[in-house]
Amino acid sequence: MTESADTEEDIITPQAAAEAVEHDDIYGEDGSIRQDYLAAIGAAIADRDTLFLREHIVRLHESELGDLLESINAAQRQALVHLLGDDFDFAALTEVDEAIRLEIIEALPNDRIAEALGELDSDDAVYILEDLDEADQKEILAALPFTERVRLRRSLDYPEDTAGRRMQTEFVAVPPFWTVGQTIDYMRDEADLPDSFSQIFVIDPTFKLVGSVDLDRILRSKRLIRIEDVMDEARYRIDAEMDQEEAAQLFEQYDLLSAAVVDENERLVGVLTIDDVVDVIHQEADEDIKRLGGVGDEELSDSILSTVRSRFSWLLINLGTAILASAVIGLFDATIEQMVALAVLMPIVASMGGNAGTQTMTVTVRALATRDLDIYNAGRIIRREAAVGLINGFLFALIIGLVAGLWFGSNGLGLIIAAAMIVNMLAAALAGILLPLLLDKVGADPAIASAVFVTTVTDVVGFFAFLGLAGWWLSFA
Repeated sequence: MTESADTEEDIITPQAAAEAVEHDDIYGEDGSIRQDYLAAIGAAIADRDTLFLREHIVRLHESELGDLLESINAAQRQALVHLLGDDFDFAALTEVDEAIRLEIIEALPNDRIAEALGELDSDDAVYILEDLDEADQKEILAALPFTERVRLRRSLDYPEDTAGRRMQTEFVAVPPFWTVGQTIDYMRDEADLPDSFSQIFVIDPTFKLVGSVDLDRILRSKRLIRIEDVMDEARYRIDAEMDQEEAAQLFEQYDLLSAAVVDENERLVGVLTIDDVVDVIHQEADEDIKRLGGVGDEELSDSILSTVRSRFSWLLINLGTAILASAVIGLFDATIEQMVALAVLMPIVASMGGNAGTQTMTVTVRALATRDLDIYNAGRIIRREAAVGLINGFLFALIIGLVAGLWFGSNGLGLIIAAAMIVNMLAAALAGILLPLLLDKVGADPAIASAVFVTTVTDVVGFFAFLGLAGWWLSFA
């Protein structure tokens, strides 16, 4: 991330600045924003060149503006938002880290935020509002027109990470007795329609969802045909309380572009679109990867203190499990004193087991998240992973046994570490799949807790098997 775009070496002439921002693509070959572009924008911010900024930033897509906001420092971000004024696209705030979004929002008056949110789609407005404290939310909502306030309040009332929180409340709905011609005339004459949509929903007088019609079918039908004769049944409706990850899986399974969102009474309350689902998929995958590493919902823009808090708890748990593994080693201190080679070789057994367990655990956690692993195929997958663990165990046992035997000139030591390798690789495979399954069964998040426990199992089993077998062997030597 670029901390400053107006350092001495980046100072450029007005002509060079204009040339830098005239490129159609603001990104370099590595996918990051070009340094000459950042230097030009930084120079314009420093000079408070409002005309230059409006000319070259307003044209950016919201995702490009989001990348730009993340690539400049905090002072430049605040200045840029201030200089652009009403031309600043608040939709870009949905494309940046939470810390940067809050930093920008908290520096603006609530009436300015309310005015900007009134121009956004409801799903984007909710995305920005949900991170604010309750007092600011109420003040901003109170400044909005009644209809918009009700729409946003309804979305915010649904739990976080549900379809109701992610849905867009702007949609087109018509009764089944309308004709295609009436529907087309309605869409032409009505000013308060979504900016873009691909489906028209059909509702009864109580607003219950009856079906839907794709726009292409509307365009291919004659004007006098009734909507109920061309509509499809709403088979893929999504409950507003449904977890957003489950909703994303429905989109993936049935190749949906949009889907109706209904409340507990089957009344239409919103629509979930593919662009929102792509964001959900990215967010959920990002969360799973971070949880596997024990870093929670940490962002690159987080402060040092919040990052320390995010990582400390799982590092503390890891310290406890490391002490447990050390305690197992302490049980065999006399054995290690008799043969120093054991201290040299025992990290190999634990390390190989840990890596093998992590491989199985990663596949298992992802399969649970995508629902590819369930009670119907769990037995087969467990047997497969156990077989993989045994085969890899025998293969690496052969390799490390030969290496250890030649290294220390002891065939017995080679056999001991080979046997321990087989035991620990099998234990790693079983722990890598059984522990996530168990955690998922009891309601815990396997992505968060699995790594620490799988590592503990492989360390404890690896050390105990290797040192225990070595102690038994030395007792007969």
